[in-house]
Amino acid sequence: MKIGVMHGPNLGRLGERQPDIYGGTTLKSLQHQLTEAFPQVSLLFFQSNHEGALIDRLESWRDEGVERLAINPGALTHQSYALRDAISGLGFLAVEVHISNIYRREPFRAHSLIAPVCLGQISGLGVDGYRLAVQHLTHMVWPEKV
Repeated sequence: MKIGVMHGPNLGRLGERQPDIYGGTTLKSLQHQLTEAFPQVSLLFFQSNHEGALIDRLESWRDEGVERLAINPGALTHQSYALRDAISGLGFLAVEVHISNIYRREPFRAHSLIAPVCLGQISGLGVDGYRLAVQHLTHMVWPEKV
């Protein structure tokens, strides 16, 4: 089984950027933790600050047989119809992840364009949200679709 784990804008600086909000775990450490926790799964990781690069990677992952996705779109959560359309149009079974609780922050963060095309959303559980998302995607029975 292949699961894509995608991180949007500014998440490449995890561990450095606003640790009071996002914690001290680096992206590299998070990827190592997930790989260790799920040795039976082929996890593919990608981070970009560019919307088009994220969509290009989703397309290439789909061509490689990736059907499941844990995604933290960052600020694109609130503004990217293109990313939403890519997730939906490519048929990914996706879980949206946010390290911070987007509902306890600025009001604009409380609206997700991505959530309606995902199986669920995990928000505010820190980097543990990624582990929970991968765990759910690993145990899901196909072909539940959004």
